Amino acid sequence: MAKKKLCCVGHITKDKIITPKNEFSLAGGTAFYFAHAINALPKAVQFELITKVGDNAKATVVELKELGIDVQNFDSENTVYFENKYGNDPNHRTQRVLAKADAFEIQDVVNSSADIYHIGSLLNDDFSPEVLQLLAQKGLLSIDAQGFLRRVEDKNVLATNWYHKQEILEVTHFLKVNEHEMEVLTNYKDPREAAQLLAEMGVREVIITLGSYGSLIYTNNTFYEIPAYKPAQLIDVTGCGDTYMAGYLYGRATGMGIQESGELAARMCTRKIEGSGPLTSFEQ
Repeated sequence: MAKKKLCCVGHITKDKIITPKNEFSLAGGTAFYFAHAINALPKAVQFELITKVGDNAKATVVELKELGIDVQNFDSENTVYFENKYGNDPNHRTQRVLAKADAFEIQDVVNSSADIYHIGSLLNDDFSPEVLQLLAQKGLLSIDAQGFLRRVEDKNVLATNWYHKQEILEVTHFLKVNEHEMEVLTNYKDPREAAQLLAEMGVREVIITLGSYGSLIYTNNTFYEIPAYKPAQLIDVTGCGDTYMAGYLYGRATGMGIQESGELAARMCTRKIEGSGPLTSFEQ
């Protein structure tokens, strides 16, 4: 198998969206948004997606392959099925998990070969420490902390501790957190203090997204302040963080510096929230 520059490992989801006015279903998950965002960029990075879905989501896998995306799908008894219920305030939702997919195992990734592995975890038991440590030996490990801080109890999504945090952060090259996740992991409200602590725990490049305030990247004792680009209109923020990391890792994989990669990521994030669904086109 030819070596890839970048590989994303994660579940594609089936999401049910319930609003006061309507109800509909769509595909989602870090893997879905990340793959689309990478595909919107020039084909300078050889990319592979490794996912696990049940029969009801295999059509989505076929659609991704028809776009030219290299997808390796492993069978799962179920597809991850999120229910997101919104009230009159669109910023508040109640989230449940109606079905869970099988966790990723060593046999799913042992034959893959990539320079960078981005982990699209949705729930805290999607990946065992053994799988993550294997991938860290095969390439640079990139993690979005979100999924590792969520567990399911009676179908409800609840906050949880990242029980293997220390041993995983020690082998993590890229770590992406938002302002809430950084506080959970470090007990610091200040992004600079949080970034320095995460670096002390072993992370090589700490990426903290701060919404409309932009983002902060810390590596080699240096801070990089990435501006936020104001969208022409705010339509759909779902998958924004996944799109950001697609842009950032694309930049790093093609030899861009920290600042340039961060600014590319921020511009892509802005384009994504100006429309609904994943980012499917982008002009640099």
